[in-house]
Order: sequence, then structure tokens, then C-alpha cells
Amino acid sequence: MKPVIALVGRPNVGKSTLFNRLTRSRAALVSDYPGLTRDRNYGTGRVGDRPYIVVDTGGLSEAADAVDRLMAAQAQKAVEEADAVLFLVDARDGLTAVDEKIAARLRVSGKPLVLVINKAEGLTPALTEGEFAPLGIRAVHCVSSAHGDGVGDLIEEVLARFAPAPPEETEAEDERGIQIAIVGRPNVGKSTLLNRMLGEERVLAFDQPGTTRDSIYVPFERDGQRYTLVDTAGVRRRGRIHETVEKFSVVKTLQAIAEAHVVLLVLDAQQGVAEQDAKLLGHIIESGKALLIAVNKWDGMSPEDRLAVKAALERRLAFIDYASVHFISALHGSGVGNLFESITAAYHASNSKLSTPMLSRILERAVERHAPPLVRGRRIKLRYAHQGGHNPPLIVIHGTQTQAVPDSYRRYLEGVYREALELEGTPVRIEFRTGVNPYRDRPSPPTPRQQRRGRARTRQTGKRTRH
Repeated sequence: MKPVIALVGRPNVGKSTLFNRLTRSRAALVSDYPGLTRDRNYGTGRVGDRPYIVVDTGGLSEAADAVDRLMAAQAQKAVEEADAVLFLVDARDGLTAVDEKIAARLRVSGKPLVLVINKAEGLTPALTEGEFAPLGIRAVHCVSSAHGDGVGDLIEEVLARFAPAPPEETEAEDERGIQIAIVGRPNVGKSTLLNRMLGEERVLAFDQPGTTRDSIYVPFERDGQRYTLVDTAGVRRRGRIHETVEKFSVVKTLQAIAEAHVVLLVLDAQQGVAEQDAKLLGHIIESGKALLIAVNKWDGMSPEDRLAVKAALERRLAFIDYASVHFISALHGSGVGNLFESITAAYHASNSKLSTPMLSRILERAVERHAPPLVRGRRIKLRYAHQGGHNPPLIVIHGTQTQAVPDSYRRYLEGVYREALELEGTPVRIEFRTGVNPYRDRPSPPTPRQQRRGRARTRQTGKRTRH
């Protein structure tokens, strides 16, 4: 399981900036205005030698209004679900009374605690750490979230606390078969769909949001193929999460997505793509997992409503055109049997083995059809391609000036490869590498004029002595 790291501290100490730095994204809004972050914000950590989940929280203060109380409750839930807590303070403001109260509250939690002194660029680390010594926290790091100073060392120390994934997890993958995470908002029919796919009442399905409290793993076999279905807790808007038993639902759903081979996103046909659906899609796309979309509760809708829903889905889901969409009724079973064919196809596409000559030929045809743009009058040359990984397929393209390839051309190549290789249900990642010129550091050969001058100097100064 991915470790969970929570960022906690006063307002405006740089938690969201550090969150964006660790996730290498702009998922969290950043401003000098205190209190901008209110709910918990989740992201996948990308700085360090192993994956993890980062949780950004709202700032904690002494104010007693309702909003601040809700923010404090969200931060407390983040601490409870975390494996480690990064307590951020502001080096420019120095130690404050609120910092001391937060530190006392965090020590009671019993979670591994690291003091992160942010905005410490240009300051003497020893003096800065000494100012916050009264907090009594041994693990201390001076960083600059805005510039990245010290962030790498910080996350290395935090991740060193957690043991690497045991090798037997990889060996057990064949026994699990194709692992399918069923995700979606509460009450869209995830548990009903799982029972229908199994052909028995295996999990509790009830017409009330939040019936499923934890991720449920169900292995089974169909037509000689092994599967493991994972029924996850519904991810609702965090402002509506009040019960303590639901506080882990978001983290466990993200962990189920990270472990899955194929993600099955369930939508409610009568509600369309809601805000939480879009956020879940963002996490799935970021994970690079194969994706399948099931639009549930399709029965009972009039032909006019069905046309309107299909048009809305085509418009809202245009950015994930690689994912197949199925219109089903989990309650009555219509369309459910077709899911397995698409799941298997998406799994095999995500784990495809692609030959270098084939990838290079596709690249050559794509460049002939639409050449990359010029960069300062010079042409970008894409020479050959090979596979760099799978799940999702990673295609590495070598050439010159590849660092200047625009995102629009990257997306063009992704579409070309997906179409040419008939990859259904999986994204394609493109990585560019610029080759090193072997003659870059060698001196240029002399010109003919320089050669004539050299011979003339030799005749004048280097006459041979006759004996």
C-alpha cells in the first residue's frame, strides 16, 4: 500500500506550494491569501524513490467560526488517515503560539512527525532550527517549497521510514488475475454491479449512500480467466463526509486504483458526469491505468433522454476517447456481460509488448504525414522509437531537439500510436530523448586555408638539417 503523508500547519505557511512541488502538479491553488485551502486535497507523490499519497489540508488557526472549525476537522481526519505528518511552519514569521498548540495536538496523535521549516531560503539553517527548538520535534528540515530547496532530502527521510513493497506481492499477481477496481460516487450502483458480475449476492447493496465502508476484494474465475473485483467506498464531496468510519474512503479508493490493472468507473445515467466523477477521472488518468466506463441505470430512460445523455457524455468525456463506454443496468443485468470483453482487451493492450521496428515505422509514417514544427528555424528530427515500459505502454522516441516538442504534437503521436496499434482502453505515454552528439567536444577540422597557412609556417620554421 502507498504510504499517506499529510501536510499540516497554520494558514499561508506554504502547504499547497509544497503539495504542488511533491506531486509535480498545480492541483492546489496557491495564493498569499490565507485560508484558501479548506477541504483535503489528495495527490500522488512524484518526488522520491517510491510512490506515495500526499494530503493537503486547510490552515489551522485560533478562530472560532464555523468554517475554521470544519477546516480543523478536515485536517484532523487527514492526520488520522496518514502514515506520517509534515508539520509546516514559516521561517520568516518565526515561532508563534498557534504553532505551539498545533505541535502539542500532533504529538498526541502518535503519528511520525517531521517539522518542516518553510521559506528558509537565504537563512542560516542552524539559527533557524534553533528558533523552533522549543517545539521539541527531533526531525527537522529547512526547505523552500517555492524553489524546491531541501524538498528532495525531506521526502527521502520520510520515505525511509517505510519498508519497500515485499517481492511476494509481484509473485502473487498471477494468482489475482486481472484486478479491476470499481470506483464511483456513492449510490451509483457499484456493489450491485459487482454482485451482477459475480452472479451472486456477494456484497451488501442498499439504496443508501455510504453502504460500502471499505474496499472489498473478491477473486473469481470466468471462462478460464482469473479476476479480482475490488468494490470501493463511494467518493463523495469531502464537505459531506461527517462519519468517522468514512474518513478513509478517499485514500483507500486511490490505493485501489493504484493497485488495479483496469479501473471501471461507474456513472449514474440520470445524473451525468458530476464534479466528483471528473476528479476521480483525473486521478485515474494520472495513474495511467486502463479505463472502462459503465453508465448505470440505463433502463427506464426514454429514447429522448438517452440521446441527450449520450451527447452530454461525448462532450464531457472527449479527452478520454481511448476508454470504451458501456450503457448498462446493474440491477437487471443488461449490458453487464459485455464488460468482460472490454476489460480483457484493455488489460492486454495496457501490457502489450511492442517491437522497435514496428514503433519506428509508425513514427516515420506519422512524421511524413505531419512533421513537427520548426524551433528557431531548425527542424526537430525524430529518428526512431522503442518501448520503455507497460501499464500503460511507454514509447520512447529518440531524436534531436526533442525537448522543444510541443504538447500538441505529443498528443498527436499518442493518438497515432493508439490507432495504429489498436490499443483499446489504455492511455499511451510518450517520452522524448535527445541523443548526444559524439563530435560535440572535438575540435573542428582545419579548413583548406588553415591547412595552407600551417604548411607555410612549417617551411619557415621547421627546415630539416642536412648532414
